Amino acid sequence: MFHGFDCTPGISGTPVARLKCLAEAIEFILARQHEAAAKEASDEARKAAHRRFQDAVLALTKAFALAATSDAARAIRNDIVFYQTIRDALAKTGGGGVAASDRDLAVQQLIDKSVMSTEIVDILHAAGLTTPDISILSDDFLAEVKAIDRPNLALEALKKLLGDQIRSRSHTNAVESRRCSERLTEAIARYHANAVSTVEVLQTLIDLAKQIRTEQARGEAEGRTPDENAFYDALADNESAVDTMGYDSLKVIAAELVNTLRAGATVDWPHRESARTRMRVLVKRILRKYGFPPDLQDLAVPTVIQQAELLAERW
Repeated sequence: MFHGFDCTPGISGTPVARLKCLAEAIEFILARQHEAAAKEASDEARKAAHRRFQDAVLALTKAFALAATSDAARAIRNDIVFYQTIRDALAKTGGGGVAASDRDLAVQQLIDKSVMSTEIVDILHAAGLTTPDISILSDDFLAEVKAIDRPNLALEALKKLLGDQIRSRSHTNAVESRRCSERLTEAIARYHANAVSTVEVLQTLIDLAKQIRTEQARGEAEGRTPDENAFYDALADNESAVDTMGYDSLKVIAAELVNTLRAGATVDWPHRESARTRMRVLVKRILRKYGFPPDLQDLAVPTVIQQAELLAERW
């Protein structure tokens, strides 16, 4: 799989050479897997192509464990550690091969550091990224992502960082996180189907990162609290509601929903059907008060209740 690539610096080189080789190896294997996937006709075969290296390292690791005490096995131990490190880095960037819970746990580890043998290395720095401010996906960081000469590694890292941002928002804003998640999933699916190039999908993810940042700042700029912003999004999820009610009316309704539902929320209301029924009644009463179209209420009420459930514990 690494035919044509010199792994020697990553196996026996200096710490600096190992770090540089690690980044180049990740870029190399991602590019090879994407090329292999491009030749496949089915989604299942493309997924297998994107996992080929990860699956092979897993099989290699199991085989090595059976013979670890032999002289022949000890002689190639550093080689295997190198391949395992690449696989671990791919898992931490969302490159596949591990459960979703394990990927979530590894997100911040990737952002800060990754372990290669006993050395601490910064994967993003190895990719050529030096900007420390990545928590809000700043313009400087995104500009660096776009400019680095290892686009496959940059793509995997940015994909995982975006996924982390979206999951974080899913705890406070149901509609916004769903929309962003759908855009991220669609972009990656088009890339895996070879409908767009690495550079094109990277630009799509950069645009999505900017949108997420804009959405987070939008409510504050317009004088809304994060909770009011979330309920506004829940009401505006149906474009017909926006067209019928207008921005100002939805903003007023969102503010009243926050105040009324927070005041009426009991400790365990999401888990008691009688309490949930009472909350639905409160929502419908507010919507009727402001003339929210009856035919759109059936769509709005469940979304508003879902949003309230996200905030229930904090309330």
